[in-house]
Amino acid sequence: MTTRLADIAAQAGVSEATVSRVLNGKPGVAATTRQSVLAALDVLGYERPVRLRQRSEGLVGLITPELENPIFPALAQVIGQALTRQGYTPVLATQTPGGSTEDELTEMLVDRGVAGIIYVSGLHADTTADMQRYERLRAQGVPFVLVDGFSSKVQAPFISPDDRAAMSLAVTHLVSLGHTRIGLALGPKRFVPVQRKIEGFVRTVQEQLDLSAETVEKELVQHSLYTLEGGQAAATALIERKCTAVVCASDMMALGAIRAARQHGLEVPRDISVVGFDDSPLIAFTDPPLTTVRKPVPAMGQAAVRTLLEEIGGTPAPHSEFVFMPELVVRGSTASAPGERGRS
Repeated sequence: MTTRLADIAAQAGVSEATVSRVLNGKPGVAATTRQSVLAALDVLGYERPVRLRQRSEGLVGLITPELENPIFPALAQVIGQALTRQGYTPVLATQTPGGSTEDELTEMLVDRGVAGIIYVSGLHADTTADMQRYERLRAQGVPFVLVDGFSSKVQAPFISPDDRAAMSLAVTHLVSLGHTRIGLALGPKRFVPVQRKIEGFVRTVQEQLDLSAETVEKELVQHSLYTLEGGQAAATALIERKCTAVVCASDMMALGAIRAARQHGLEVPRDISVVGFDDSPLIAFTDPPLTTVRKPVPAMGQAAVRTLLEEIGGTPAPHSEFVFMPELVVRGSTASAPGERGRS
């Protein structure tokens, strides 16, 4: 028991006496300190005493796409932790190819009496999808928040990264390194984040490299799938169009772009620079470590939960879009353009 108290105290950053007070349900411990001790118990794999098990305020559904892209589990973890801190129990529902659809998952969650639902990169991001499904959900009295992708047809709070600014950061960085032939690899055009990234990319390339919008869209933008293989295919096309740098709409696509470069006998970043998007967990440890535009996942996840709980509590958030600024993280996959190296 003494060893356990010492372990928990060290993990939580508090005294053993404080841990003892929390475990025995004694008063006089701040809520944040109590939460730190409970988190330490969980991290170390100890079972919580029965008296410390919290009664759930209710279930909250979280519907995400597949979990192969590590940015989705990262976002799910932030949202799940934020919900748990507020006393709610998160229910993760994941879409998989050939599995349940978003509508089926929604129906399942509503049938289980969830207090609300958070959608991540759902059909709301698809400009060709029928948005009436969300109005029907609202008519049922189920609060919801939509993450990644905006639609003026849906009366709900939206949480988004600034995709246009993300492309401006990436292109400006590459232009500063002397690149004048920069490609963009991204997913299908029907999705709102893709359209916004194209807008930001085209505008920044126009401004900084004096190319026409038509030339940029025709020669430097390549659509594919949001997968490693998709990034590889898109980057292959851009390499064949003599691009010396490729901006990718996800880190997974960027890893595919690096593979494509190597298949063409090119070295990253000596012969070609690659920039990702998301800053997924572990992406700093790739070979080379990936330069990427960091999606503000903690801020977005916490905002989604805060907004949903306001809706659940009867204080609806404004039916508008909350936009969060991304950040450029420079690592080892970008360098001076090949022709610039001798001069710099």
